Amino acid sequence: MTTQEQALKPLTRDEVSKHNKAGDLWIIVDSIVYDLSKFGNLHPGGIGVLLDEEVAGQDATTVFYGLHRSEILLKPQYQRLKIGQIEGEKPLIKHMQPGDISRVPYGEPTWLTPEFKSPYYKDSHRALQKAMRKFVDEVIYPDAQACEESGKRASKEVLEAMAKMNLNAMRLGPGKHLHGRELFGGVVKGEEFDYFHELVLNQEIARMGARGYGDGLNAGMVIGLPPVLNFGQEPLRSKVIEEVFSGQKVISLAISEAFAGSDVANLKTTAVKSEDGKYWTINGTKKWISGGMHSDYFVSCQLTEGGLTAFLVPRGEGVETKQIKTSYSTAAGTAYITFDNVKVPAENMLGPEDGGLLVILSNFNHERWVMCCASARSSRMVVEECLKWAAQRQVFGRPLLAQAVIRAKFAAMIAKIEAIQAWLESVTYQMNNMTYKEQSRNLAGQIAFLKMQSTRFAGEIADDAVNIFGGRGLTKTGMGKFIELFQRTQKFDAILGGAEEVLGDLGVRQA
Repeated sequence: MTTQEQALKPLTRDEVSKHNKAGDLWIIVDSIVYDLSKFGNLHPGGIGVLLDEEVAGQDATTVFYGLHRSEILLKPQYQRLKIGQIEGEKPLIKHMQPGDISRVPYGEPTWLTPEFKSPYYKDSHRALQKAMRKFVDEVIYPDAQACEESGKRASKEVLEAMAKMNLNAMRLGPGKHLHGRELFGGVVKGEEFDYFHELVLNQEIARMGARGYGDGLNAGMVIGLPPVLNFGQEPLRSKVIEEVFSGQKVISLAISEAFAGSDVANLKTTAVKSEDGKYWTINGTKKWISGGMHSDYFVSCQLTEGGLTAFLVPRGEGVETKQIKTSYSTAAGTAYITFDNVKVPAENMLGPEDGGLLVILSNFNHERWVMCCASARSSRMVVEECLKWAAQRQVFGRPLLAQAVIRAKFAAMIAKIEAIQAWLESVTYQMNNMTYKEQSRNLAGQIAFLKMQSTRFAGEIADDAVNIFGGRGLTKTGMGKFIELFQRTQKFDAILGGAEEVLGDLGVRQA
């Protein structure tokens, strides 16, 4: 019980029942009495709903939670409407606090469930999860929800906070770039950081429930900076890495074109070397570039005389970006990029001349694995939302969960999220125990199959979730807002990083 609730005036249900008309309207929600006398005419659903005989002057807990998310009551404008508490009663509904672990069955991966054990996670993984959960809940989540709605990019405060925690550096995975850095206040050493630490970060970030914002939250860096890290020339390499890690600059990967998506070998954008070899001139277009609207640098691949060559292209003269509106929020900063006679110094070449395909393909396994982490966690969040809704929604005089057909849906949904998480953790363990070359040789097919199955399961889960929520699952606000968002945007994971069919074929061909 909060300090405010302790100070609330004790009231009886009889006293509350007398205030049941327009201008004098009280209701009870979970033992707390709210005075809606002045709020009635401002109610988004109209005052008529509040004057219903089951609401005005009555305990409206069941009605309220059939229509609203619990966090609504935590907003300051509604906290001010509290005037009392029913004598001898206490709130039964526990509001989640920043950093809390969900107690909803299957709402968390089994390693975060107290009753279960895992061979994969050490104390440093648990410490990082705890710190990251609180950071996401307090810093990222409020900004994510606001920006997903407004379409604006992540706030400067969030980006600065991420840089301060060295979160940008951690999202590139284990490596020497983390050695000597203080990670999240010291909860894990850079030299000890492994792929399970990165899995924790990716899955905690996915919990913010804002798919477009998530792609705009430096997701372009996760796939755009590794080519600079691994193939860049000094001193430019170190300069760009520190600019991006510190949050001063933003980078994205600009590969896809209207002419070529998964078929990267069919790119049309060209780069022509000057006679003295000091610079290259780039012409062409790139499409569907995540974070492109926000970027200062673009890692791009162009057709050159003997093949494909990768370059680091700074935003400058001849570089133009236009917003592309897709089915998720414009907070993603998805861009159409035009390169018009863009002069790029020779030292901005990444890897060898005509060796750009290797540069781009080198990060595909990691990119797809990151997407699997997020897809698995997003699917789990949807199942958790459905379980909570089905437990509180009353139909035909019983909870929705009492319906056998609904329980059958849950059986399939839960089996899918548990299977995908187990496979993901198995692949992650192999990544921790293989060299880069061994991963390329042995895991490309596994990761391709994992992403294909993760996103197919996500589509099936989205379909069941909408059916469980009904019309609310098609509504952008209210109880079903996360379900609506998921069913509208889960296909991004099925397309980005390689379409399901392409990845399935890759896995079979590698076998």
